[in-house]
Amino acid sequence: MRRFRQVDVFTQTAGFGNPVAVVLDGEGLTDDEMARFARWTHLSETTFVLPVSRPEADYRVRIFSPTQELPFAGHPTLGTCHALLEAGAIESAETLTQECQAGLIPLRASPGGMRVFAAPPAKVSRPTEMLEAIGSQLGGIRVEDPLIVDVGPRWLTARLVEADDMERIEPDFRAIAAATRAGGWTGLTVYAVSPQGGVELRSFAPADGIDEDPVCGSGNAAVGHHLRATGAERLTGERYEARQGRFLGRDGRIHVRIADRVEVGGHCVSVIEGSVEI
Repeated sequence: MRRFRQVDVFTQTAGFGNPVAVVLDGEGLTDDEMARFARWTHLSETTFVLPVSRPEADYRVRIFSPTQELPFAGHPTLGTCHALLEAGAIESAETLTQECQAGLIPLRASPGGMRVFAAPPAKVSRPTEMLEAIGSQLGGIRVEDPLIVDVGPRWLTARLVEADDMERIEPDFRAIAAATRAGGWTGLTVYAVSPQGGVELRSFAPADGIDEDPVCGSGNAAVGHHLRATGAERLTGERYEARQGRFLGRDGRIHVRIADRVEVGGHCVSVIEGSVEI
């Protein structure tokens, strides 16, 4: 049996964030066993903790969606760190370093019990002739400044022209899946900025088995990079709070700082503790 926790991320109230399954003793599992267990949990991500291969790291993790292994993902980074600290598997420190396929991911403690990760440096590129296609995939919603933002996961990211249109999005999951497969992207993230500088977003990844991600850490990192790349950081300032998940009955709260590296933070709460047979 292997130690296991399920952690709700980007919330202080169980059931209102995005859950991640964390296998604390992943050593010895094969790739197929990890992938099969990730499909069985049917969460957006499942992580497996392994011995480090780089001396700078405090722990190493492999991250699986229901369909593939990911080089990096945001809420699994925070949830895995939380699970390890809570289980006493690593010592608490002001700063910690996660090793994953995307490299070394620094995490730091933040006031109020949050952990914050520095997202991998982004590769940003501009797709061609995507405005009408994105709009049609969302039920005719107008968007602007579409960019492909690669932070490990590759998000096609765009801003809504009208913030109120967030309520009117009607995603065509089949069309989104076809477009993201053709483009080699993880999914589509769209966001709006309120007059007060707050951000709300939705992330769709049906080609990866996740029609809509309740609260997406890498999607929020992509939005931070998108704001900076398009000069829209002036709308939010360097620090802002984002919301995600209300259309799925969640209430994720994400704290973002647009610095040399985009930083994403949030609270976590453990929901399930026990052991699993894999």
